[in-house]
Amino acid sequence: MTEPTQHKLSLLEKSGYAMGDAAANLVWRGALAYLAIFYTDTLGISAAAAALLLLVVRLSDGMTDIIMGMVADRTTSKHGRFRPWILWSAPVLGLFMILAFTAPDVSPGMKLVWAYFTYIGLTLAYTVNNVPYSALMGVMTPSHNERSVLSGYRFAGAFLGGALVMGFTPQLVELLGQGNDAKGYQYTMYIFAALLVALCLVTFFTTRERVESVANTASLRKELTDLSLNLPLIIVPLLAISVFFYSLTQDKNAVYQLNSLYTGIACALALFLTGYFVRMLVRKPESETTPSQRDLIDLITNMPWLMILGLGFLTMLFNGIKYGVIAYYFTHYVGDATLSGWYFIVLLLVSIVAALTAGYLGRLLGKKTLFIISLAVSGALTCTIALIPPGEVLWVFIIGGSAEFFAAFMPVLVFSMLGDAADYSEWKHNRRATGLFYSAGTFIQKTGGGFAGAVVLIVLSAYGYVGTDPSTIPQATEGMISLMSWIPSIFAFLSILLLVVYPLNAERMNQIEYDLRQRRREAGLADS
Repeated sequence: MTEPTQHKLSLLEKSGYAMGDAAANLVWRGALAYLAIFYTDTLGISAAAAALLLLVVRLSDGMTDIIMGMVADRTTSKHGRFRPWILWSAPVLGLFMILAFTAPDVSPGMKLVWAYFTYIGLTLAYTVNNVPYSALMGVMTPSHNERSVLSGYRFAGAFLGGALVMGFTPQLVELLGQGNDAKGYQYTMYIFAALLVALCLVTFFTTRERVESVANTASLRKELTDLSLNLPLIIVPLLAISVFFYSLTQDKNAVYQLNSLYTGIACALALFLTGYFVRMLVRKPESETTPSQRDLIDLITNMPWLMILGLGFLTMLFNGIKYGVIAYYFTHYVGDATLSGWYFIVLLLVSIVAALTAGYLGRLLGKKTLFIISLAVSGALTCTIALIPPGEVLWVFIIGGSAEFFAAFMPVLVFSMLGDAADYSEWKHNRRATGLFYSAGTFIQKTGGGFAGAVVLIVLSAYGYVGTDPSTIPQATEGMISLMSWIPSIFAFLSILLLVVYPLNAERMNQIEYDLRQRRREAGLADS
């Protein structure tokens, strides 16, 4: 078997890179965990309206993620392709973090408009920051094993950032708001936004881009224009599935059932037509395609990448649903809102330990084997939370923490495997679009997170939950228990089926890595 590359990153560089995801997860894993309950209980938006908001905005991010990946791939500066974007986007991301948790004193309709404006701004700023940040991991080292370790450091940082916001937001809101939750949330976000900018600066100054590829010299404007004509091949099927999904969540009377049938037929037709046009595009001779079309063809014909996309989506549903219901579960079922903060801290401290060990365990067992173990154990443990009565909070912490140790391996492995898919594409086609491939990472985070948030709010809405009406809470507790236990576990078990046929094992990746190293040396490109 071919020996893998032995290039090592310093502890300083790995830790500095991790701070970038600590910054991003002050928003993603931290602030967004409280955004749903902020919308329903502080801003005063209905659960159904908030669910639609989360779903629609996250899905629209599919286009912006792919565009940002292309823009980053074509960026040239003395600091590299990806690092400058981390620096430029940090202040804007911090600003929208504050605005998203600002509750203006306006009419209910204008509150919903404000929520859409600030949430769209937040997700766009996150895209500009996190797509290049994710792609940076693919060019810091040519070693797939070292990328696994780096991914572990990254998510240790991510969980640390999330722990700060998730663990201390309730206390800071109470301390700074003095009974006024709207003011408390806004002042709390001032603190976290300043920290976000500082952490992004650390990442920018401590990391370096090493892996070079042949530059794409095509005009970005022409490429984006061309992409706009081909992007529906990805967006339309995702939108069709999303519309069908949402139609199934509506009331189950005869009218809605008929509408769901019509929606299903329309979505099936959209999927069929998209498949037809994709097939036509793939069959085009390479001489008749543009660079952006070739990038798109590389994506949609890259089976490992498509499978990682599915794995990322399903595992985001698994983790996102669990995290999205925690504040509701402890506030309304257990009866102590402050426990949600402590629970978040426990989960994320456990996750930091798991993330730091994931790369080494992946090297020992293989990423595929470790992934299957993590899904099976975490899914089974999560199911048992349904059996715990409200007075046995210690058992919720023990079982939830144990399940989270294995669940924390999942995002580490997904992002490490995205680098493997980019290597596989370069090996197969002699082209590399690192930013575009890693844009899938933030895309699946957002779509999976959007669906997860929507599932939480739709289930609660189905049980009649209204955040501003305490009388609706008792009837919704059964939904909260289900969302903490068996509902997310379904997606973990589905992921195992997908992993069974995943083709890039350790032996094959070592061979691909060796072949690419030889090619780069022959072409005079750096890879170390």
